[in-house]
Amino acid sequence: MPKQAKTLTAQELRRVLDYIATRPHALRNRTMLLTTHYAGMRVGEVANLRFGDVIDLAGQLRNEIRLDAQQTKGSDGRVVFVNAKLKKEFEAYLRSYPPTKPDDRLFYTQKRAGSGFTPNTLAQHFHYLYKGAGIEGASSHSGRRTFITNLAAKGVSVRVLMSLAGHRSISTTQGYIDTNEDMMRRAVELV
Repeated sequence: MPKQAKTLTAQELRRVLDYIATRPHALRNRTMLLTTHYAGMRVGEVANLRFGDVIDLAGQLRNEIRLDAQQTKGSDGRVVFVNAKLKKEFEAYLRSYPPTKPDDRLFYTQKRAGSGFTPNTLAQHFHYLYKGAGIEGASSHSGRRTFITNLAAKGVSVRVLMSLAGHRSISTTQGYIDTNEDMMRRAVELV
């Protein structure tokens, strides 16, 4: 069985964000990474985001991102909910990198501003961000696993988690949930 991507603690995420702050394109990198941690989006979904997915025609941030089948894994579109933390990140990013055309990619690259990252190049980019921060075992999937695990630890039902993750099967979602001693300690105190 392949090794799962690392689920990050709050301190490890802070360490990655501190590292990102010292690097070029810090705001872009921070926003891309936190999109996986705050919305549970797949790296391919983040790479495929367009300006029109996150802002409406009036220039307002959307509360939901509606991904079409070409932007997601599989053959179905899905809705991603934008929480207050992620909205704040998008606002800061869009102030520094204002929208161009609605169909342009949200996250630029130095080489291809309008077309952005591919899922593969963004996965590699995340790998190097985590590696640079000294986080062993983290990958482009770590934000998604952390998102699902954190919500499970707060008591969100697996059926809701399945919908938020865009999974078709509860067993797939269950495979994303890490457990640790703190979670188990809190659980037995509920008795």
